[in-house]
Amino acid sequence: MVEVTIDSIRVSLMSQHRVVILKDVDSDRYLPIWIGPCEADAITVTLQEMEVARPLTHDLLKNVIGEMGGEVEYIIISDLRNDVFYARIVMNLGGKRLEIDSRPSDALALAVRLHVSVYIEEAVMDKAAVLPEEEMEADANAAGPGEETRLDAFKDFVESLDLEDLDTDEGDDEK
Repeated sequence: MVEVTIDSIRVSLMSQHRVVILKDVDSDRYLPIWIGPCEADAITVTLQEMEVARPLTHDLLKNVIGEMGGEVEYIIISDLRNDVFYARIVMNLGGKRLEIDSRPSDALALAVRLHVSVYIEEAVMDKAAVLPEEEMEADANAAGPGEETRLDAFKDFVESLDLEDLDTDEGDDEK
């Protein structure tokens, strides 16, 4: 199992969906998982320590588990099938180990409330994790014919700019 932390939650410009970015604590591997806006907000509220007037759904789940004498040990993102991630909430209830099926977004929202570790099965990381350098190289290698020439032309233009001639006195035009 690979331990991860929540690196960030990003907004898709194409839809209302969010992407939670999980980072391997021992390397530069990242695992992006698409989640809904409500789940993203539920995670963000806790991470940013925002006060809410009444318990949210994940707060309710936390409270129910606690009142029943249960203890969540950790969360694991256990599988990836047909582009769908699967998670389990691993808990102890009266000496009995339980593994509860969950959407990763709900499991993460619970994990941040309970301050428990989040793990990902190595096979899932192998299938879906990304390295920032690999993505940049892949983007560079995916450039079609002529694209590199366009980038070179832009680079040449930027390098030809004479930035020393810029007027550094801001506000002179507002007299």
